[in-house]
Amino acid sequence: QVQLVESGGGLVQAGGSLRLSCAAPRSIFANNGMGWYRQVPGKQREAVARITTGGSTNYADSVKGRFTISRDNAKNTVYLQMNSLKFEDTGVYYCGAGGTYWNADYWGQGTQVTVSS
Repeated sequence: QVQLVESGGGLVQAGGSLRLSCAAPRSIFANNGMGWYRQVPGKQREAVARITTGGSTNYADSVKGRFTISRDNAKNTVYLQMNSLKFEDTGVYYCGAGGTYWNADYWGQGTQVTVSS
């Protein structure tokens, strides 16, 4: 099965920054858009950011201007740079491959991001 591996989560103060990484098999990375999604307890999973194989990006309105998604084709890795973090950004962040902006076909195990107020 496809193995997507996230890293970079942790505890930060409001206003701080984190960078998440997601490594994917080349067979998936080279042929699919990649995205970041987050799950907050009591709320539906939401799409945060997406990048196509060609480098086009989309963001949730709540993170525009603060988060940046990028991909390194040589490393088969997608990143999410998160700046100006807010308490409301707290949740489990999942890397997804394929599918659509709204829902991926393949998933990582998630990495916890906690923002203290």
